[in-house]
Amino acid sequence: MSALRSRSIQALETLQHATSISQAPRTRIPPYHHRIPTLRAISYSIPRVQNASTTPKPSPTSSTSSQATRVSAPTPNKPTTDNISKSGLSDKPLELESAPEEKIDWTRSFHGLSAAPFPKEAADILLAETDPEEVEIKPDGILYLPEIKYRRILNRAFGPGGWGLVPRSESIVTPKTVTREYALVCNGRLVSVARGEQDYFSPDGIPTATEGCRSNALVRCCKDLGIASELWDPRWIRKFKAAHTREVFVEHVVNKKKSKIWIRKGDPVSYPWKETGSK
Repeated sequence: MSALRSRSIQALETLQHATSISQAPRTRIPPYHHRIPTLRAISYSIPRVQNASTTPKPSPTSSTSSQATRVSAPTPNKPTTDNISKSGLSDKPLELESAPEEKIDWTRSFHGLSAAPFPKEAADILLAETDPEEVEIKPDGILYLPEIKYRRILNRAFGPGGWGLVPRSESIVTPKTVTREYALVCNGRLVSVARGEQDYFSPDGIPTATEGCRSNALVRCCKDLGIASELWDPRWIRKFKAAHTREVFVEHVVNKKKSKIWIRKGDPVSYPWKETGSK
């Protein structure tokens, strides 16, 4: 009987305890992210592991400072310079900024022209008779003195540095020819003005043609000094040809074309021709 009473009392106490718990005020449980306020901050502090395939490659301009200084423009898809055979060389002579009394602008001035004759020592060198051994002949029969020999005569007459060739205009480039005007100045005096010209066959040959144009202008200017004046004397030309040159029939070794050319006596026929002896 006592054991039954004891179990009843224990059941009653359990029922009272459960009732007290159910009647107790309920407490609101905060959300998970509010219960751990530092969770988001911690997640950002952890370094993220990226896939090697998605990792951006470093820019070549930021890898080294030397590479950053060599950043170039995109590759052009059109020519960056004009065709000089159409636009010219843009080499107009410079205009001096100093006063005329300080410097002579040889691009426009005629200073010293015909002011006085050169000394006799220089004149004797300039007017000396042309040595026939120095004269050359072109295949078409035109006589000429190599341009370097004009320079040597000027050097003997005025000394190296005592003369110069001054451009007086910019170069004019046509589809086949380069031309420019030059002035010959000797001992600080203008002697002559002439326009040189030189043919070319492709735009790559224009720089060489400009030098040939300058040499051609020098030869023309030297005519006023009397250098090799015999080359413009018809009688002297006929005598020279009779004594020092001959006409030969030749054949082109490539296209087999036959022709007649002039050469100096004793000189062999040069390539691309070969002598045939008869027409």
